[in-house]
Amino acid sequence: MSIDGATIITGASRGIGLAIARHLAAEGHEVIGISRSQPPDSDITTYCADLADPADTERVLAEIVGRHRVLRLVNNAGIFEPASLEAATAAQLEAMVAVNLRAPMQAMQAVVPAMRAAGFGRIVNIGSRAALGKEGRLIYGATKAALAGMTRTAALELAADGITVNCIAPGPIETELFASGNPPGSEARKRFTAGIPVGRVGAPEEIAFACACFLDARAGFITGQTLNVCGGMTIGSAPA
Repeated sequence: MSIDGATIITGASRGIGLAIARHLAAEGHEVIGISRSQPPDSDITTYCADLADPADTERVLAEIVGRHRVLRLVNNAGIFEPASLEAATAAQLEAMVAVNLRAPMQAMQAVVPAMRAAGFGRIVNIGSRAALGKEGRLIYGATKAALAGMTRTAALELAADGITVNCIAPGPIETELFASGNPPGSEARKRFTAGIPVGRVGAPEEIAFACACFLDARAGFITGQTLNVCGGMTIGSAPA
């Protein structure tokens, strides 16, 4: 596998983003993280920015592409607030659209010129199984569904330039956020896990592996796709 140029990962300081950063660094990528705080890994070059702020997002992206030849991008950063139809607020909508949709758009816009010049690029957007519908995820699911739609359109527009754009939609993954609501050994976790066909929650490293596949130079014939990494939950539930 040929690895050339730098790889940006947004939200690389923890959870899935950190797992992706570590996996790619181990494969030889020049990893550049964007997050609000420094990750625990000293070998990951990190630029701090608040992706909720469009001006700060523009600033950090301009700084990175001015210093590095970026040929790969992983839009991983996202925020989540539970919201049902009746409880959702305009403020929640604005906040989640900003980080989950507007920031990925800005990131793609920033890296495409160098990719076009190179005749090569790989972009992976991290979506969610919630895009298919899930109670209490009205706004979050909507932003992730929109991100999948943005992925398909960008893939069509960039295909002739040698740039692929794909989406990974994780199901339940063992992150700090998931564990806080479903502590190991709790009845809530047991009930939740019982509905997953493979019988367990996913690991961040499994999302990292899927991401690395899309970023590979040999994956040039795969574009505009959404890969559900969900333990089978998108095809059904575990038998009782």
